[in-house]
Amino acid sequence: MSRPTRPSRFWETLAVVVVKPLSWLLVKKDWRHGERLPRTGGVIIAANHLSWTDPVLLSHFLYNHGRWPVILAKSALFKVPLLGKAVRSLLAIPVDRGSAEAARSLRVSSERLADGCAILFYPEGTCTRDPRLWPMVGKTGAARLALESGAQVIPVAHWGAHELLPYGEKRPRLFPRKTFRVSVGEPVDLSKYAGQPPRADVLRAATADIMAAVTAQLAELRGEKAPETPYDPAGR
Repeated sequence: MSRPTRPSRFWETLAVVVVKPLSWLLVKKDWRHGERLPRTGGVIIAANHLSWTDPVLLSHFLYNHGRWPVILAKSALFKVPLLGKAVRSLLAIPVDRGSAEAARSLRVSSERLADGCAILFYPEGTCTRDPRLWPMVGKTGAARLALESGAQVIPVAHWGAHELLPYGEKRPRLFPRKTFRVSVGEPVDLSKYAGQPPRADVLRAATADIMAAVTAQLAELRGEKAPETPYDPAGR
């Protein structure tokens, strides 16, 4: 039987058997507002990015709340023996950064949304370079996908993955056991952009709204006031 929003039962079972026990072992959980995640239909989940471990930990959260996360991953991963077959079988979408092929990932994402998938999107495109680890200025791919498809954008923030494995490091810091915190926001209101052509200024404004919603959730998790202006690596 076709399962357009999930991988085959074999690959789903294999991933769950590996990831869930590992996730429970590595970190404690502080999961908030999971009921805000739509259980059905195509949806874009926009999240901040802190560590190479957060896609795995966040996928566990999403799976436990009824959604299989379709992740956009570096195309190089698809060329690694065995790993490439695994990520492809788990419905991951390859992204060729800095290439004309980058647009292809958005086309595939749009097709998956039409099938009813939940696309896990990191609008920053990479782990944040903000010195205080707040979300940076986002790239416009998620906004373009949302405006063209009409799919809801759900902002999700997390905190703690960077304590387990800081960006750029290869050895995790297992002790003391870290806490992975997640907070889900209400859908981002992009209605004011409906019907407008996808000009650069429109996409940038919609992206700013998405990132502001993610940042608001992170401020709640951290119990801190977020900076008024997001970090822009292009301007530093």
